[in-house]
Amino acid sequence: MELVVDRLTKQYKNKIAVDRISFDFRKGVYGLLGANGAGKTTFMRMLCGILQPTGGNVVFDGIDVATEEYRSVLGYLPQDFGYYPNFTGMDFMLYLAALKGFGKKYAAKKSKELLELVSLSEAANKKIKTYSGGMKQRIGIAQALLNDPKILVLDEPTAGLDPKERVRFRNLIAEIGKDSIVILSTHIVSDIEHIADIVLIMKDGQMIFDGQREEIKEDLEQFYLKKIG
Repeated sequence: MELVVDRLTKQYKNKIAVDRISFDFRKGVYGLLGANGAGKTTFMRMLCGILQPTGGNVVFDGIDVATEEYRSVLGYLPQDFGYYPNFTGMDFMLYLAALKGFGKKYAAKKSKELLELVSLSEAANKKIKTYSGGMKQRIGIAQALLNDPKILVLDEPTAGLDPKERVRFRNLIAEIGKDSIVILSTHIVSDIEHIADIVLIMKDGQMIFDGQREEIKEDLEQFYLKKIG
């Protein structure tokens, strides 16, 4: 299992948002850190095939990012996660499962399992507009897992989660990372400190650091601030 990013570039007029990034992702949890404007979201959107690169390419086990086959192994939670406020949690999950082409019986079973996984079983029949910020974020995580993705891309996934939910989320992601590639972008350094196998740091559109978390002997936040300083 390998996600190969080769000289990936995105340029907007006079600004280079992502500058020739090359990296090979394998199974595990990758924590992506960077200040606002570093290019993290642009990079992740290209990994998901949502944004067309100016140059370079993304391939997963020989499958190009632009194909339906690639999308079938991808799970994505964007920073600004859109939902239908008048749908119940279950309706929303079933709707997205239908869009992915799942049969009704399997969709119902999988949706129930995932709502339970993110502790939303009791709110499954309540409208999403009544959910707290943390609950909306949790249903976002659930929908990203609908197709048992081989590649899971999460942009600021712990926004709105309380400390207890954050711990639960970290445990979940650590478990998923055993069999999948998980790329997690956040400004909350402690999330990455607890669950990332590999730490990535972006600055000015470039990947300025990649390394095993265990190899960073000092406090991760201090290390990160020195790198981007």
